[in-house]
Amino acid sequence: MNELADKVAVITGGGYGIGKQIALLYGKAGAKIVIAARSVDPMKQTCAELERAGTRAIHVTTDISKEADCAKMIDEATKAFGRVDILVNNAGISGPTKRITEMSLAEWQETLDIDLTGTWLATRAALPVMDQQHSGIILNISSGAGRRGYPMRSPYAAAKWAMIGLTQTVAAEWGQRGIRCNCICPGAIEGERIERVMRARADALKQPYEQIRGAFLSQAAMNRMATEEEVARVALFLATDISAGVTGQTVNVDCGSIMN
Repeated sequence: MNELADKVAVITGGGYGIGKQIALLYGKAGAKIVIAARSVDPMKQTCAELERAGTRAIHVTTDISKEADCAKMIDEATKAFGRVDILVNNAGISGPTKRITEMSLAEWQETLDIDLTGTWLATRAALPVMDQQHSGIILNISSGAGRRGYPMRSPYAAAKWAMIGLTQTVAAEWGQRGIRCNCICPGAIEGERIERVMRARADALKQPYEQIRGAFLSQAAMNRMATEEEVARVALFLATDISAGVTGQTVNVDCGSIMN
């Protein structure tokens, strides 16, 4: 695999979960990797794994809700590797599981600051570098919650819906400069994160965990959750020249939970 040979990919939230799997697959495809996140240990572990596989990788401690941190992230990437070809806006938080009337303004704002404003800040920081190169890929990781309403998760759903609008706007603004922007909406993804989400939902609704999990599975045509690796494979497709004619699009990876 050398689809991304000589490319430099910046992946926010790349220390674990979907972000880590994208980093590993991009590295296998030949890219140099910059991982940006708040938690240092997962980034170090992922970088070590990448380096053992022969991939050049660095990590940058980054809070994407901070303008200066996003600027530093891109600056460190260009210092290390000379360019930025791909930005994957993957970092995000789940936010509270509460009804709107039970939620504080601070809980709402924190979710939007990270999940939406952080995507905008990271994109804004990367665009001048990509513009100088006359090429670049921006990939936003939204959610199935960006495709339909999500009771008890209003700030998360609002941010993920807005990411799709941001994707289309960036694609329209920068397409003539050789920059593509697309979006992936993962559904329920097997792993620790969805387990936390389902247990929080069970607690909030005072329903058995098994009932909540069954409801998640029953939404999918394939009667299962997708995997992090399945999301990463779509992320690879959207970062390569195979998808050169694709921009402003949103792809669901959810085993058929949402079909539009």
